[in-house]
Amino acid sequence: MTQDVLNAPALFDLSGRVALVTGAGSGIGQRIALGLAQSGADVACLDRRTDGGLQDTVAQIQALGRKALALSVDVTSKASMQEAVAATEAELGPLEIAVNAAGIANANPCEEMEEDQYQTLMDINMKGVFLSCQAEANAMLKHGKGSIINIASMSGVIVNRGLEQVHYNASKAGVIHMSKSMAMEWVQKGIRVNSISPGYTATPMNTRPEMVHQTKEFEAQTPMGRMASVNEMVGPAIFLASDASSYCTGVDLLVDGGFCCW
Repeated sequence: MTQDVLNAPALFDLSGRVALVTGAGSGIGQRIALGLAQSGADVACLDRRTDGGLQDTVAQIQALGRKALALSVDVTSKASMQEAVAATEAELGPLEIAVNAAGIANANPCEEMEEDQYQTLMDINMKGVFLSCQAEANAMLKHGKGSIINIASMSGVIVNRGLEQVHYNASKAGVIHMSKSMAMEWVQKGIRVNSISPGYTATPMNTRPEMVHQTKEFEAQTPMGRMASVNEMVGPAIFLASDASSYCTGVDLLVDGGFCCW
């Protein structure tokens, strides 16, 4: 009996592919955008930041010899996302990979939370992911293939001890189930949809000086005894973006240092 011999490293090669990353101006989104470029992709980088982070991401990608595009985008606007996808395809080529990492986090006791705080977070974390996926999929459907990866959180699976963030937890649970639902709608149309649920991660937001005591709690609660580096989200993203995960759709990949085992 003969078997096909795979070139395993080639499964992770993204050369010649066009990717789009929301939230690419900092944190997990920025690092994933760079990782996709290091694996060969040209990358459209989307964010609404005005602090230079988006331009820094693009400069680093271009230094790798890959094409990059900086787009200031409001993910809560359908028109803005549609325009961003159109600009990506006009500048870089057919969209094949999308990572939706734009999101915010904050906390307040449920009984005290103002409606504006709840709605703003839901608009970005849930509506923003929905509109991003919708715009990306409409492009991918024309080409008959694509991989969409939504950044959720282990907070969509568990309730974080000591954190009063019912709206955030609900939004990330919604992203996970929305990703599964989209995966099933598009499973026969060439588009795979998966999510990544990071555990506590050392993003700029979580490493501020005033967060030092909270950070120690995060580390103590995690079986591995530390927070993740943003670099540790790159491998999972490349896996889900590439041919290495060709039989994976509707998956929520927990990258949590074992947190959800306890």
